[in-house]
Amino acid sequence: MSKATVSLEGIAPNAKRLLWAGFLAILAAGIGFGIRGGILANWAAEFGFTGAQLGAIGGAGFTGFCFGIIIGGVVVDKIGYGKLIVAAFLFHVLSAFITFAATEGQAQATAYMFLYIGTFVFALANGTLEAVANPLVSTLFPNDRTHYLNILHASWPAGLVLGGLVGWILGEGMHLSWKLQLGLFLVPTVLYGVAFFGQRFPKSEASAKGLTIGQMLQEVGILGALVACVLVGLFFKEQLGGILAFFTGNPFFTSPAWGYLAWAVAFGLLLVVAIKTNFSLGSMLLFVLFVTHALVGAVELGTDNWIQNITGNILTPAQGKILFVFTSLLMFSLRFCAHWIETHLKVSPIGLLFICSVLAAIGLRLVSGIETFAGAMIALAVYAVGKTFFWPTMLAVVGDRFPRTGAVAMSIMGGIGMMSAGLLGGPGLGYAKDRFTAEHLRTTAPAVYEQYKAPVPSRFLFLDEATGLDGTKLSVAQTAAARTPEQQMVADATIIGDRETLKADAFIPAVMAAIYLLLFLYFKSIGGYRPVRIDAVGAPAKH
Repeated sequence: MSKATVSLEGIAPNAKRLLWAGFLAILAAGIGFGIRGGILANWAAEFGFTGAQLGAIGGAGFTGFCFGIIIGGVVVDKIGYGKLIVAAFLFHVLSAFITFAATEGQAQATAYMFLYIGTFVFALANGTLEAVANPLVSTLFPNDRTHYLNILHASWPAGLVLGGLVGWILGEGMHLSWKLQLGLFLVPTVLYGVAFFGQRFPKSEASAKGLTIGQMLQEVGILGALVACVLVGLFFKEQLGGILAFFTGNPFFTSPAWGYLAWAVAFGLLLVVAIKTNFSLGSMLLFVLFVTHALVGAVELGTDNWIQNITGNILTPAQGKILFVFTSLLMFSLRFCAHWIETHLKVSPIGLLFICSVLAAIGLRLVSGIETFAGAMIALAVYAVGKTFFWPTMLAVVGDRFPRTGAVAMSIMGGIGMMSAGLLGGPGLGYAKDRFTAEHLRTTAPAVYEQYKAPVPSRFLFLDEATGLDGTKLSVAQTAAARTPEQQMVADATIIGDRETLKADAFIPAVMAAIYLLLFLYFKSIGGYRPVRIDAVGAPAKH
């Protein structure tokens, strides 16, 4: 079969239907994510959450994804795509029931747990679906992975557009309940279920060659597994412990002993991979890609989780929603252009990633200084162009260079990105907002800070505690028709905190740019970037 035939039609007669079914599945995830980003202010006002608490709930939207995609990626070649799609559908429906159990008047801790667990289960469904969609599209279109994976993931910003419009029209315009807004993600959930129903699925290249799970993990090895296991250990220590402590009331789950147990679990998982791969160290290139994708998750999805809230605070909430829709629509359009960029501009996937990281760093710095709506559109356009190709192009690189890993490496990479967004990106930006805001208000108006500070301090990894502002009091200050001088000080402090947060965030794509430049030079030294094919069981083809 010619390259032109493969890239246009795929390797199966239902390739296009499966592509668009996957598109609808990720669309459901994007809509839920976009709506949730717009109702953070509702949750802060209704339940009094701090920025760190909101960041942790948003972070559950990523950590759950990690477990879904990694577990799904490991088993998908053995149990088939259909069973995972059914599981994802059920998780999506269950997540709605759990989330909607949070009601006004509940204790804050109870509402927090319902929202956290509901968001986690929603993300678990999303991860399970992507464990299907990514390797499926990679298998269906082996000669044009960058193009078709970008098309598949164009559904993510499309979902953000629709989610943003829901918040803009139903939230800002009609002032409908956040539950009614969030429940709309169930519409594309039903549609993807119908689209996948009754379809036959191809096997991945690795599965067709008869590779075992151990052989698929060879190139991941100890180094690649180390990246994932560190994040899993961090999740057990930082987030799972808090959930178990809430439900059991046992202080053990927040004690140092629990932390040691969490890292022991992570080490145990690493040992399992080591034994399964005969203690293969793994590919250094894949290790670097995994580390870099952790940065991708933190800067792209972690920022997406907050950008609507931040720009809406600096300008107005309605303008923040409009800007979110604008940047998401721009991303959606650009993801259909990856093939044109690669073929007509002769830019390799690594070159594209380098250019994008530079633009993302510049864009975030520009956004931190916005003063007007027009200026914000320009700054966010630069940032949006930068982040557009990160996620799908990184997946395409793994599919191109490591075909013998089947769905495993691609799923682990997706899980690392999402886990990083949930553990580092979302909570980290929430912590930064609390810290920078508190530092400014405490310095300029200490009495006002004491009046508005939250009852619970914000924590992030090994950094010092930072006590942010009470979400309910802050909401009153921000929405007051005629602000008192104290309320104006609080509102101004939050804007300064948001600007400083974006400046700190810009450091991440700057580091990514340095990594991609080194990778570009590496590929140039070995004769250029090109896909690898499997010639025989357990052995990739030579260039």
